[in-house]
Amino acid sequence: MTASTVSPVLRVAPAAPAEAAAHFRASLAFHADVSDVAAALAAGGDPGFAVLDSRSTESWDQGHIPGAIHLPTALIPEQAAELLDKAVPVVTYCWGPGCNGATRAALALAELGYQVKEMLGGFEYWVREGFEFETWQGRERRAPDPLTAPVAGDCGC
Repeated sequence: MTASTVSPVLRVAPAAPAEAAAHFRASLAFHADVSDVAAALAAGGDPGFAVLDSRSTESWDQGHIPGAIHLPTALIPEQAAELLDKAVPVVTYCWGPGCNGATRAALALAELGYQVKEMLGGFEYWVREGFEFETWQGRERRAPDPLTAPVAGDCGC
């Protein structure tokens, strides 16, 4: 193959398997998946982590994960110690994949000494996957979006 016929996917060669394993292991140390967070919360009892919604009060009022702690990113330095236990890992979320608010919140918490993961997909994918959310009017659930969640059973991942 010449350089012009190489697939755009393979123009940069894949990493060596050991390097790839290290990268993906690290990724899992930094990220949690919406379905895994939902399953852990639905199992009952203590999930072993706190869920933190880092959005504004107006966004929180539109809907949030039941049981989440509301702490906008800008307030983390002043209020984290009042709301969170450093011995309990924190999973942050914001709006969705197009928003890096959960990343900024995770950074702020890590800099304060908290163990933290970011929930991939944020609130958008929580709702799109059909998990229950809460507003001031009560709890609500929407049908799963078949483009983001399996319509029958487990995705198998």
